[in-house]
Amino acid sequence: MDTQQIRRLELTARDLRALIVRGVGVNQKGHLGGSCSIADVVAALYFYKMRHDPKRPDWRERDRFVFSKGHAALVQYAALALSGYFPVEDMDRVKHFGSPLQGHPDLRKTRGVEANTGSLGQGLSTACGMAAGVRIDGYNSCVYCILGDGEIAEGQIWEAAMAAAHFKLDNLVAVLDSNRLQATGVCGERFNTYPHREKWESFGWAVSDVDGHDMAAIVAVLDRIEQEKGRPHLVIAHTIKGKGISFAEGKVAFHNGSLTQAQYDQALSELAKAGM
Repeated sequence: MDTQQIRRLELTARDLRALIVRGVGVNQKGHLGGSCSIADVVAALYFYKMRHDPKRPDWRERDRFVFSKGHAALVQYAALALSGYFPVEDMDRVKHFGSPLQGHPDLRKTRGVEANTGSLGQGLSTACGMAAGVRIDGYNSCVYCILGDGEIAEGQIWEAAMAAAHFKLDNLVAVLDSNRLQATGVCGERFNTYPHREKWESFGWAVSDVDGHDMAAIVAVLDRIEQEKGRPHLVIAHTIKGKGISFAEGKVAFHNGSLTQAQYDQALSELAKAGM
């Protein structure tokens, strides 16, 4: 991929973050931090790697995207909006009465969503089922699942990890958003699941590390692991919670916090300047 294509993806990630801010709005709570931390990876998946078609969301040969840490749905909504699944203006009505964009993804309400998630720990099991299903059906589809590093304290994650390795689901790619912060503080102090690489490898997964804000590196990893066969793959994306918004970066308060009008305006201003 050339530098111009990388730059376009970087600008797309910037646009996703701006839509996330719009989705949070003013004086209402929203998951800004964990949505912004994974925005670069989501941009690379939706606008480079994944095969999907907003005109045919039920296209059987599409790649699937399961957002297991569904509380951070704002970034998925932003990607779906920019892809054309629904109007971008819908981002201004997140969690409003009658809006198709609720606090957690709901496949019955939101065009392009593959699975209901947000009850943490369940998304990887769903992704395993999808990966096995498309393989049984004979489709060359890949399933991508985004996990939170706080979320993986859930036992069901490890049951799914064992199952994926046992059934050699090499069309399953999990991405761990390793921003090191969860709702109530530092992950390692709340429930220590480290070391991540060694644990996932011991469960039979191939594991790669990547700077989750280096678009060229993200693309290179996604391209490389596509060629690796015989076992599922975990990408540990080392990220910063609230990335792209100076006052939110690395702050637990913006896991699920509100924005004042001044903060809202500042966030959009900083993101606009980031594209210059």
